[in-house]
Amino acid sequence: MVIWNPWHGCRKVSPGCAHCYVYRRDESVGKDASVIAKTGNYNLPLRRRRDGAYKVTPEDGRVWCCMTSDFFIDQADGWRQGCWDAMRERPELDFTIVTKRTGRIAQCLPPDWGEGWPNVTFCATCEDQVRADERIGQLLAAPAAHRQVISEPMLGPLDLASFLGRGKIEQVICGGESGPEARPCLDEWVLGLRAQCIAADVAFTFKQTGANYVKGGRTYHMERRLQMTQARKSGYSWRPGKGSMDAL
Repeated sequence: MVIWNPWHGCRKVSPGCAHCYVYRRDESVGKDASVIAKTGNYNLPLRRRRDGAYKVTPEDGRVWCCMTSDFFIDQADGWRQGCWDAMRERPELDFTIVTKRTGRIAQCLPPDWGEGWPNVTFCATCEDQVRADERIGQLLAAPAAHRQVISEPMLGPLDLASFLGRGKIEQVICGGESGPEARPCLDEWVLGLRAQCIAADVAFTFKQTGANYVKGGRTYHMERRLQMTQARKSGYSWRPGKGSMDAL
């Protein structure tokens, strides 16, 4: 996996942003996370070694874009074309763009986008039903070769059946919230979303429990190092044709 942050900093837009890890981390070092600035890694996918080979290769895994910002934030409108150019030049790399600003996708696409590039996946993040209804609808309306949904932090039960049944979403990811002010994630929410994915034959990934996971009426306070491990141990992740995944 490769993290590519061409710019850093973001603006909070919904309840899922309340305890943003970027804000928390920046505050700890005296930075203002609401300031959006281009980073030194802007051209990361195009960097080459001394022998001329690209530094980032397909063997490094999927490239996750703008994990400390939002790819479609309006303050980055002047920089985005350079990123599209990099993705076009590196068709052998798989790029995933996670965004809360799904309503801006269509107006921010490059002229030669067509119905989507095969090496780019759009992933709408939606923490509750209100955001899911808004953003997934916008995601499905935008031209794309690949689409995913992520609910992290998951702040309530989600009914995505009407969206999943359209055959345009390839994977759903969910997870609880981390950090000292983490809101609870209920086991029943995760299982409910998993059941919807199985019914629609859509891959499901339970990424992490979060810091406060509620199961059987009991709240489990999870250390950060255990949150992803316990999610894997649950065996909740599921793939079409393969069944439950990651259980130890």
